[in-house]
Amino acid sequence: MRNAKVLVVICLVAAGLVLSGCASSGSETKDSMVAATVNGRNIMLSEVERIVNQQAQQAGGTTASLNQLQMAQARLQVLDTLIQREVMFQRAEREKVLPTDAQIEGAIATQKQNSGMTAEDFEKSLKEQNMSMETLRDEARKSLAIAALQDKYNGKINISDREVEEYYNANRQIFKNERGVALAMIVVDPADNSGTGITDDAKNEADAKIKIDNIYQQLQGKADFATVARAKSEEVNSLRAGGDVGFATEQDLRNNNFPPDLIAQFLGPMQVGDYTQPVRFGSSGKWYIFKLAEKRLATENLTLEAPGVRQQITQGLTNQRKQILNTALLETAINEAKIVNHLAANMLNNPGNLGLRPAADGAAPASTPTQAPASSPATTSSPVTVKPAASPTK
Repeated sequence: MRNAKVLVVICLVAAGLVLSGCASSGSETKDSMVAATVNGRNIMLSEVERIVNQQAQQAGGTTASLNQLQMAQARLQVLDTLIQREVMFQRAEREKVLPTDAQIEGAIATQKQNSGMTAEDFEKSLKEQNMSMETLRDEARKSLAIAALQDKYNGKINISDREVEEYYNANRQIFKNERGVALAMIVVDPADNSGTGITDDAKNEADAKIKIDNIYQQLQGKADFATVARAKSEEVNSLRAGGDVGFATEQDLRNNNFPPDLIAQFLGPMQVGDYTQPVRFGSSGKWYIFKLAEKRLATENLTLEAPGVRQQITQGLTNQRKQILNTALLETAINEAKIVNHLAANMLNNPGNLGLRPAADGAAPASTPTQAPASSPATTSSPVTVKPAASPTK
């Protein structure tokens, strides 16, 4: 388990993740099985199984489609991540960098906001993941503690002017403002997006056409583009930003299959602040209205003192150093911890069935790894990503 290839950077606020806890379903025997211990704290097999199932569902399938070797590999990978997370959390406990209750509640509030869901849909999502608010708070506590631990060491990073200048001189060719445009957009999708938290959702072709035409009429009536985008757009990431999708070079637009006449419109007659008529392209059948937020007609080479260049280099070098420090911190924490991987040991002892029958058969494992005492605390953690709709400009 002593590889450090997966950084434990599970930040509830920055990454926008939903973290699921220990499920209440399953047989008593299975729920009492210990997959691993970290300094005597248990990571339950039921926790590993649940995350494997969730990952399969997020990939659009089920564990029934996985063979025994794939299931065994998935279990080991999930458990490895859970062990790393528990190791880091215990290190944070020892270094006394745990979050306050106010910070935990703030993280949960941010998670709700970033999900784009109504309060009712958010509660429903928790139930579907077998989670309670108490479990969510526990996981927020762990995520914030790990982030604080990393920040404690990353805060010591200092990038010198000499390092910045050396990097710039070795990479001058990448510092340029390329020809392109900054865009905001409003999207209407004829597919059903209600599961993503979209409240005003068109669910068929006819409704989508009516909706996009109504939006265009609102804009012609001088309605604020950002306000309309937040209320009407069916693309989760952009609607939160008032439709803003950032800057795209001319090549970026081509790579994302923007029609040539639309690109010519952006870089030709359109002026900053103008918006297009409803347009439809791509295989998804989505409708778009784009607003031109910035236009850059010529590529410009940037000096070190150009606005943002020095800061960009400093931030990039800082991020590289953070990655190395986070890896070193994880490796150190692992080396100092007493880790017992019962699941891996059980696979070695039962090579015929790798210790467990496939989860899809619904049966208890063929061989019990280890039984947890009734008083043993179970750790709870697992990353579950709520996937937003993709932006055509990304």
